[in-house]
Amino acid sequence: MATEAKYSIVREVGRGSYGVVYEAIVNQTRSKVAVKRMHCNVPENVELALQEFWALQSIQRQHENVIQLEECILQNGQVFQPISHCYRKSDSHLLLIETCLKGRRCMDPKSACFLWFVMEFCDGGNMNEYLLSRSPDAQLNNSFMRQLSSAVAFLHRNQIVHRDLKSDNILISHRRGSPIVKVADFGLSKVCQGKGNVNQHRFSSACGSNFYMAPEVWEGHYTAKADIFALGIIFWAMVERITFRDGDTEKELLGTYICQGKELIPLGEALLENPNMKLQIPLKNKKSMPDDLCKLLHDMLAFNPKERLDAFQLEVRIRQISYGKKRQRSVS
Repeated sequence: MATEAKYSIVREVGRGSYGVVYEAIVNQTRSKVAVKRMHCNVPENVELALQEFWALQSIQRQHENVIQLEECILQNGQVFQPISHCYRKSDSHLLLIETCLKGRRCMDPKSACFLWFVMEFCDGGNMNEYLLSRSPDAQLNNSFMRQLSSAVAFLHRNQIVHRDLKSDNILISHRRGSPIVKVADFGLSKVCQGKGNVNQHRFSSACGSNFYMAPEVWEGHYTAKADIFALGIIFWAMVERITFRDGDTEKELLGTYICQGKELIPLGEALLENPNMKLQIPLKNKKSMPDDLCKLLHDMLAFNPKERLDAFQLEVRIRQISYGKKRQRSVS
């Protein structure tokens, strides 16, 4: 990837509309990393690349459940320049890079512009594949819900709103034996300016994945609480193994929805059409979840964002639910 051959690409592990992800080796230590290459040939790609970079580099301390950025490398033609360590706190340098990327003409392949993200390697794939390859496990679900709640609370404390939470954007690592979730893919994220309450910031550009979008996102006026709605969709689907088929890839995905005939309507869109709709939680089996988890999901999926939990309330509530906890034997 660079003239110094700092990394060696092993194989391609994923490909999307905006980039390619590879498994790679750090040649000096032989440790594994994930390398994501984003082609900055059109403004949309540049915007996604920069959003991901700004979000990950803005986190001053790492969280176990948020993907760790090792470094970011700017490629201009055949020239590779690391930008994430030496210039981490140099706003002027980063703004220069941003200006350069956005104004660059990439008609000449020899002057192609890429951003390479070098991140920690996750050996368990994404959470969607991981869970669907296993039998339902309440203790595992409880662990994942706690980890994800902690990760999103951490992001919101650091003024980062993810805006595209879904099981495909959550990775699994086995470094310490038990599975650890890692929130990843920050291409649609926003780093809010200032140090106030993240929930006071307003967003107007509707984005995300349809089946995980809150009602207010469909309208184009929303806050960080849209992330909590997406987590509610993920948690509900995780517990009851509710899935749908992606229309483009035919891939089976964890997610909840409303059936209208043969058509599947995203829950957020359905709530926007009928704000008084009562959610049937649990959907499949009343014994599949205790009342406290049922109430928690209702509070995460509230139509009115003002009635919805924020990330900090969720972080507390998730530790109080009885679902998935080992029962203590009573002492006679």
